[in-house]
Amino acid sequence: MLTARPPALNYLAGNWRHDTGSPGLPAAPALLYHGRPGSIGRDHGSSAQRLSARSAQHNRARGAPLTPAGLGIGAPVPRRVGLLGGSFNPAHEGHLHISREALKRLDLDEVWWLVAPQNPLKPVRGMAPFAKRFAAARVLARHPRLRVLDLEARLGTRYTVDTVTALQRIFPRTRFVFIIGADILAQIRQWKRWTDIFARLPIAVLARPTYCFKGLAELAAQRYARHRLAPAAAQSLAEREPPAWVFLPIKLDVHSATEIRSHAGPERAARGRRKQRQTR
Repeated sequence: MLTARPPALNYLAGNWRHDTGSPGLPAAPALLYHGRPGSIGRDHGSSAQRLSARSAQHNRARGAPLTPAGLGIGAPVPRRVGLLGGSFNPAHEGHLHISREALKRLDLDEVWWLVAPQNPLKPVRGMAPFAKRFAAARVLARHPRLRVLDLEARLGTRYTVDTVTALQRIFPRTRFVFIIGADILAQIRQWKRWTDIFARLPIAVLARPTYCFKGLAELAAQRYARHRLAPAAAQSLAEREPPAWVFLPIKLDVHSATEIRSHAGPERAARGRRKQRQTR
């Protein structure tokens, strides 16, 4: 079980701090992990392309081999792994909640958080620097069965289907499960080669506030309806041959990265006004 509650984090206009008020976060280790299988869908322009190219070039230059050890996965390599991708802009308690539920309900050995350098479906504007998003995710995910990784940047991939394909080549004995929320199920048909994702690995869809009915009514859920497992069979999902998926009606968590960011501006403005008053 994940019992230790990590320190709360505040997201203030792209700046992270502990809730104690101390600035900054612990520096990432020499071997950074900063990618995800969820850099998905359409391109939002040349800025995202340049960012992805720089990340790939940087990691290739470091010469880390594309092996489990080179990617920082020590022996023994876990057998059943959930992949939770996202921008983590910022990482929050909702990500922890989904990870806890996935570990328990899917009988996984680990869950890997795959932080995207830049999601092609999201604009570059408003995206906190990767290093800050990655460092904050590492602070939040302090548990031996959670990892925060830079696989997408190291692999040089931008789209889920390409990242999954590379992961399965590097970890041929690992059974991966792709973990998404109902909100992602509602729009996955916008992703590049989304049907190939269903064909490559099982998918676990976890309930998200306001999106459950919409997600289950969308094209992906309808097209793969006959491959849907009952929640009672979820612990066998990792061993199923794709396509196979399950919808888990878990307890809803209201945390949202969008909501957290929406409060960042007013909080920063209030801090500025307080600082002005103190200097008068």
